[in-house]
Amino acid sequence: MTEEQAPKSSYELAMERLRKQDAEQGVAQPTVSPGQREAIAEARRMAEARLAEREILHHSSIRGVVDPASLEELDLQYRRDRDHIQSDLERKIAEIRKGS
Repeated sequence: MTEEQAPKSSYELAMERLRKQDAEQGVAQPTVSPGQREAIAEARRMAEARLAEREILHHSSIRGVVDPASLEELDLQYRRDRDHIQSDLERKIAEIRKGS
């Protein structure tokens, strides 16, 4: 059997139905150029690196803490930092897709 004649998985069939349904409803599929894909991938790599760095710093900062209140404050700051990095990534990806 050639690739064209090979049976499709249920996932592939469902995706075809959804694409057809989107086309009928006039929902445009955003196209991303290869340059934009590379820029998005680079933004994701940078965010992953920042998250890894922040995690290492967090683990080293909590290593010597015994006070529950201080530990809770450090954990809260760590979650804020992670949220900030994630929101920065989402903003950068949106800018890349817009072509800015």
